[in-house]
Amino acid sequence: MTVKKTLITAAAVCWAFAAGATLANDETTKSSQPVADTVITTKVKAELTKDKETSANDINVTTKNGVVLLNGAVKTSAEKEKAELDAKSIKGVVEVKNNLRVAEK
Repeated sequence: MTVKKTLITAAAVCWAFAAGATLANDETTKSSQPVADTVITTKVKAELTKDKETSANDINVTTKNGVVLLNGAVKTSAEKEKAELDAKSIKGVVEVKNNLRVAEK
């Protein structure tokens, strides 16, 4: 009888873990949104750093619900536009709000 109870308990635990993993991967849950936003922010920053036409150190990137906010100063309007294009190229970005200002350094 003890072995049977142990097997039933083990099966229940496995089902619980499987259900939890399924819910954790569900992108419609509110708890997954901040993680997705963090990933988007990291990818946008990486893209800006990789791009030689933008000075990533002077661009602040934040993301909320897939909307990327670009803040800071850049040297030219071309750099401002390029930063926006880089942000838009990242999967998961819904919109880009480009608040970068063109300023001589």
